[in-house]
Amino acid sequence: MMKIKSVQLCFSVMLLLVTVAACSTKKEKDKSTNPKTEKITLPEGFAIEHIYSPSDSGNGSWVSMAFDDKGRMITSDQFGGLFRIELPPIGADSTVKAKIEALDFPIEGRDPSDTSTNKVGMGFAQGLLWANNSLYVMVNHRGNEKFAKSSGLYRLQDTNGDDQFDKISQMLALEGDGEHGPHSVILGPDSSIYVVAGNFTKVPQMDAYRTTPATSIDNLFPYILDTHGHDSDSHNHGGWVAKTDADGTSWELIASGFRNGFDIAFNNDGELFAYDSDMEWDFGMPWYRPTRILHVPSGGEFGWRKGTAKWDANYIDNLPAALNVGQGSPTNLINAHNAKFPEKYRNSLFAFDWSFGIIYAVQLVPDGATYKATAEEFVSGSPLALTDGLIGPDGALYFLTGGRRLESDLYRIYHEDHDNMKVQMAKREVPEGVKLRREIEKYHSTSAPEDVADKIWPYLGYNDRHIRFAARVALEHQPIDSWINLAFKETNVLRITEAMLALAHVGDPSLEPKILAKLATIPIDQLNPTMLGNLTRVYEVVIARMGKPEGEVREALVKRLEPLYPANSNFLNRQLSKLLIALGSESVVPKTLALLKVAEDDKDETVFMSSSDLILRNPQYGLDIADMLANMPPAQQIFFATNLSEAKEGWTPELQEEYFKWFNNAFGYKGGNSYIGFIDNARKLALKNVPQDKQAYYGKISGDSLLNQNGTRLAENVVYPKGPGRNWEVDTALKILDQGTEPRSFKRGKELFIAVKCASCHAMKGEGGSVGPDLTQLGTRFSKRDMLESIIKPSKVISDQYESKVFNMKDGSSVLGRLMSEDDNNYIISQNPYAPQLTKNVPKKDVKDIKRSEVSIMPPGTLNTMSPEEVRDIMAYLMSGGNENNEIYNKK
Repeated sequence: MMKIKSVQLCFSVMLLLVTVAACSTKKEKDKSTNPKTEKITLPEGFAIEHIYSPSDSGNGSWVSMAFDDKGRMITSDQFGGLFRIELPPIGADSTVKAKIEALDFPIEGRDPSDTSTNKVGMGFAQGLLWANNSLYVMVNHRGNEKFAKSSGLYRLQDTNGDDQFDKISQMLALEGDGEHGPHSVILGPDSSIYVVAGNFTKVPQMDAYRTTPATSIDNLFPYILDTHGHDSDSHNHGGWVAKTDADGTSWELIASGFRNGFDIAFNNDGELFAYDSDMEWDFGMPWYRPTRILHVPSGGEFGWRKGTAKWDANYIDNLPAALNVGQGSPTNLINAHNAKFPEKYRNSLFAFDWSFGIIYAVQLVPDGATYKATAEEFVSGSPLALTDGLIGPDGALYFLTGGRRLESDLYRIYHEDHDNMKVQMAKREVPEGVKLRREIEKYHSTSAPEDVADKIWPYLGYNDRHIRFAARVALEHQPIDSWINLAFKETNVLRITEAMLALAHVGDPSLEPKILAKLATIPIDQLNPTMLGNLTRVYEVVIARMGKPEGEVREALVKRLEPLYPANSNFLNRQLSKLLIALGSESVVPKTLALLKVAEDDKDETVFMSSSDLILRNPQYGLDIADMLANMPPAQQIFFATNLSEAKEGWTPELQEEYFKWFNNAFGYKGGNSYIGFIDNARKLALKNVPQDKQAYYGKISGDSLLNQNGTRLAENVVYPKGPGRNWEVDTALKILDQGTEPRSFKRGKELFIAVKCASCHAMKGEGGSVGPDLTQLGTRFSKRDMLESIIKPSKVISDQYESKVFNMKDGSSVLGRLMSEDDNNYIISQNPYAPQLTKNVPKKDVKDIKRSEVSIMPPGTLNTMSPEEVRDIMAYLMSGGNENNEIYNKK
């Protein structure tokens, strides 16, 4: 789940802007039914029921579910035990309640006389699966006093038929835990058990490997780790998928290079997919990758590496996304083929986003050996912290909310015509490209040498990227002696490129001169941009793995590449600049600095859910996005500047002056949480390359004075709350205010007002933002209770002056924003409270209906970082209207 640092947005007693429970083709339920369902919007023809609130009953926050062979649901608390639920039938009277049973297990080392309930015998599961008359449990935990078992896959069985699990077997021990630890477990169409783990989980010893876990980063870009230490416990192989048999006797690694996919699912053709997370702290950087729907074939590699080393989706040695979704926190992915839903949805994968409360319906269309994906919002709500979901035996969609000890709920969504819906899907033919790829994948293990020429080699030159990828992976599984001669005799450009890449992966470094000589036979001036990009990537991997060439070999390669730079695409310019800097080209520095002045980011890199459309869906995370979008960094320029930090040839004093001044300007942009640290580390790498007597000067002009001591933040005179904080409620906060006896501090109140970013949206005595109401007259209009209610429960009353609208579109999508004006053809809306001047036109002809938002954009936890004394000081500042001479500062 996401680890975005929440923006402590300004608060006011007048309620500001509004977020939304987002929308698809929507139908509003009767608001009088259940407050739990009011915030949730559904497609036409669907209904929703709230079944149970585990957190209300002291049963924790549920994050995983499975159905057993008797149709009962089994769930797990993220930090507690397992539960079994007998569900009421669809549409049952509200008096018919779910029956909840806490599953009991022997607790290791517990004295029989110990009856305490704070210990767990089995739980802490982020994945559950019922199969083979067993419950498979993916534990995500570091064994301690509360729960002795550590991360791994466990099998639970009832051996005596008493309907209770009495046998627990560990199938696989895993090294890793937490939000990037072991996650889901599912049953494959081949009856194998598949598991997925995040990038903080080490790949254990396997019996077979479809892909080789990464040990090399294969990237010539300057290697800078996250400055906040996020990657310190991760592994360069990234997240991974493996499979085993029912007893866990044989394990095989299927794919790796994910960041932190929480779940995997097979589509109706039996092909595996994952919903992978982004690294939101990298937002705005050239190596940032959004959340993605990934097609995961045998031997798949998806290019996640630590820090700046992440691979570009264009690299031929990793696979691209089927769909770039956008920012979010993926938690679940399921196939809806057995739902009693219209056929469109039964052909969909449902992808859950925890941060923004959206279930996407993802449709897959065959595209050669892979698939293209489209998506729409199926269900959404705010807040709706989605954790897990499944299609139940009754054909309804069940889902959980919770995680991170948040309020947890169990819901059911069903189609209003479910009794007449068919579950059986018409059998369809597996696409021909997929069939061919599967045939090649049979060689993702050692086979007879004579098979190489006939069964693998021809497909290295195939026009389908996924076929070529499968063939190269197959080639790398074969003894190198069985195909090395074919590689050096090859004349087809595509096959040469793939074969030399394979040799770079599995060959001895002594082969490098011969590989470079073979690559030199490719007529570089006749290549299209894609083939040229592939060739530059192979050069990069050869150099990264086998070393930088020297002497005449280096000079020949520089001479070959220099005329190509600059090219007509950002990707080629990134690749060529890396290679030429690594090779010591003297012309690369002036050429790259010239590009640095004019480089613009690609406009065709789209995501399904644009960042601006997410701002108003979650007040906690959306405002961080708003802050960034108001002053986005230039990613292509950042790539060039970071790359130049390792250039040692071709500098003049004038070029260095120009270069280091760029950093000073770059600190003015707003990226993700790690933006400043990455820029500063690149700057420090560059300073090592200037003469010692010039370092102080270049340090000054590049922004030394702008940074804090650690170089991870801009220096600022902000004094943040010291706490200790607490979860403030209106009555307890009011009691604290009434009990205060010491005179309040105007200075501290103003510091807190600035620290939690009130001034970003509100004016006080003529200073501050204008997105929300002016607070100068606040204390003369509202009581302390009114003010506290508006701060602590900002969605209770929303002023119509600051509300946002939900524009439900005729194509099933939705757009959220504050309506600024309209003309004959368009609604003009603003989506970013930090940049309200940026507007978007919503064509009236495309709008189905418009609804008012029900949730304030102001986060409800604004006071929670503050101690009682700090609450008194900031409330005094608000009540004084920013007036130091107000009588509130002259009395106890």
